[in-house]
Amino acid sequence: MFKKKGRKPKMNEQELNQQEPETVETPAEEAVEEAAEVIDVAALQAAAAKADEYLALAQRTQADFDNFRRRNESVRADAYADGQRMVATAMLAVLDNLERALAAPAAEGDALHTGVEMTHKQMLAVYEKLGVTVIDRLGEKFDPNLEDAVMQGNADEGEPGTVCAVFQKGYKMGDHLLRAAMVKVVAD
Repeated sequence: MFKKKGRKPKMNEQELNQQEPETVETPAEEAVEEAAEVIDVAALQAAAAKADEYLALAQRTQADFDNFRRRNESVRADAYADGQRMVATAMLAVLDNLERALAAPAAEGDALHTGVEMTHKQMLAVYEKLGVTVIDRLGEKFDPNLEDAVMQGNADEGEPGTVCAVFQKGYKMGDHLLRAAMVKVVAD
C-alpha cells in the first residue's frame, strides 16, 4: 500500500485523547512567567503580612473579651455580696425585736413565746449560713472600728479603756461591718 504524501495516518478517538499536545515556549513567554512569579511572591508576602495583622487583631480582641468577662464576673460577684450585706443589715432590726420579745416574761407553755423562739433560731441559722457573726467584746479593749461608745463607765466597772456594757449588739459579715455595737466604755 502506498501512502499518500502529506497525509497523516488516521487515529482513532482514544489515541487522540491520549496524545499530549506539544508546547514550545519562547524566551518572551518564559520572561512573562518569571515576572508573574515575582508578582505572585510579592502578593503572597503582602497577603501573609495582612494575615499576621488579622491574627494579631483577633488575639487582642480575644484577650480584651477575656478581660471583660473576668471584670464582669468580678463586678457581678461584688454586687451580689453587696446585696446580701444590705439585706442582712436591714433584717438586723427584726432580729433585735425577736430578741426583745424573747426577753419579755412569758407564761410556761406560751405558744406565742415558743413561735418567737423558733423564728429567732431560724433567723440565727440563716445568718450563720451567710457568715454573719456577732461582735461580742464585753470586757475587751474598746475598738472604734467595731464599736460605738455611747456612754462612759466608772473605774469600778472594769479596766480603763475596756467595754463594760453592750446596749446593742454589733454584727459583721466576713470582713465587712454590718452594724457597730453600741457600748459603754470605762474611762481612762
